Amino acid sequence: MASSIPTPEALRRLFDATAPLTVGLEEEVMLLDPETLDLLPRSLDVLERTGDDPRFVAELPAAHLEIVTPPAATVPEAIGVLTAGRRDLARAADGIGRLAAAGVHPFAAPLGELNPGERYELTVGEYGAIARAQLVCALQVHVAVGGADRTLAVYNALRAHLPELAALAASGPFLAGWDTGLASVRPKLSELLPRQGVPPVLPSWDAYVEALRWGAAAGAMPDPGRWWWELRPHPTHGTLEIRVPDAQARLVDAGAVAAVAQSLVARLSARHDAGELPAAPATWRIEENRWAACRDGVEGTMADLATGLREPTRARLHALLAELAPEAAALGCADQLRAAGELAEVNGAMRQRAAGDTRAATAWLTDAYLEVT
Repeated sequence: MASSIPTPEALRRLFDATAPLTVGLEEEVMLLDPETLDLLPRSLDVLERTGDDPRFVAELPAAHLEIVTPPAATVPEAIGVLTAGRRDLARAADGIGRLAAAGVHPFAAPLGELNPGERYELTVGEYGAIARAQLVCALQVHVAVGGADRTLAVYNALRAHLPELAALAASGPFLAGWDTGLASVRPKLSELLPRQGVPPVLPSWDAYVEALRWGAAAGAMPDPGRWWWELRPHPTHGTLEIRVPDAQARLVDAGAVAAVAQSLVARLSARHDAGELPAAPATWRIEENRWAACRDGVEGTMADLATGLREPTRARLHALLAELAPEAAALGCADQLRAAGELAEVNGAMRQRAAGDTRAATAWLTDAYLEVT
């Protein structure tokens, strides 16, 4: 397996060659029984109807699918492709089930059926029943930085902002029919597996390759794709893959999260070029804010990573959005950034709770799936 590990030189060439600030999305969605709205483990039947369409792929859980968009110059373009993907996948699922997107299904059993396949069998062999508990859905946002050195610098700085993105996108308050008291239980389910949460600082491409080499030698990571942290340099696409957001019920919210991610990468890139990026903060401090995001979403408080002083998460988010407004305007996603301001007031977790009980929340998720505005 070690032969699959790229060299530092190969990574530098890859990340140097990417066009800056393109954005791509990977949206994990749930297939539901049309009557009961429970998870329906028939994703392969839906995929069979899509033929060889590269936009649609299987996931580990047999009731989950993924929609993949190619690199786009703007968030509106990427969301347009995602909108078409949702509609086409819903058409393929017609007569089988309904689709919904959220961090976690509100009332499904906590252990689910998994899809067959060598890759998934390796996961089950390593983690057993824990693999069956990974009934979680993310909105993974890929943003190209452009330039290998700039990419690593932005990666190390972006770690500090993962809690804000998690709070904004929190959309998983329920599990197995119970209100967990969290804005998103998805991070806690993910933590049953290793290499989750805030990623380590990467001082160089040599350090990244050494980490991948060690993981392969230890049997922990037979391939680089198992570097599962909430942010990672993608060794195939040459992007930063932001894995922290929950899947979003509404397309408008998916666009908002993507706009914040793209604009934030642009802002940090500009600060790097100006020599203004601060030193990477300690991981444990970021993790304290990560817990606040998991527990309270936008309704809690977070600590300043330098002083420790706490402030409302909404205030922190609105200050960040104001800072990102020039980048969003230049990138053509000012409308989506304004939608992020609305999401900071009422996010997906709050909307699910407002719907009523867990079945009503699930019904709202299915109704919201194809909403354009």
